[in-house]
Amino acid sequence: MRIIFSLLLLFFCLPLLAGENSAELLKQRLDWFMEGASRNDAQVHQAFWDETLIYTSSSGKRFGKAELMKDVLSAGPVSAGHDAVQYSAEQVEVRVFGEVAVVAFRLIGKNSHQQTDYLNSGTFIRREGQWRAVIWQATRAAE
Repeated sequence: MRIIFSLLLLFFCLPLLAGENSAELLKQRLDWFMEGASRNDAQVHQAFWDETLIYTSSSGKRFGKAELMKDVLSAGPVSAGHDAVQYSAEQVEVRVFGEVAVVAFRLIGKNSHQQTDYLNSGTFIRREGQWRAVIWQATRAAE
């Protein structure tokens, strides 16, 4: 009887443990992306966004990965010594639903002159073991 109970407990707890692991992986991936976005690293953008991306910007424009990558590539990497905006994610909340996850967070964009806060959310799908953003919503935070 104890063996059956232990197996049932393990069966029901494994998905919860996997969800916690996925949540931590998504937080790490988000931090990795913020650091890469601060440099406007095209390879980071390429790896982060899914091909099916629907991005809604804080200015109200909606576009896909192709347009986003076009803008990233045309801007090029941030040059050294430039007072570039550094991005970070705070108040990160992750909800994992199997192979799909939702991440909500406060995005902070800061350089030496100003700071801008956004309330962002993204929907991620795990394909071939890699989490990629398929939906992204950026909203400027209220003052």
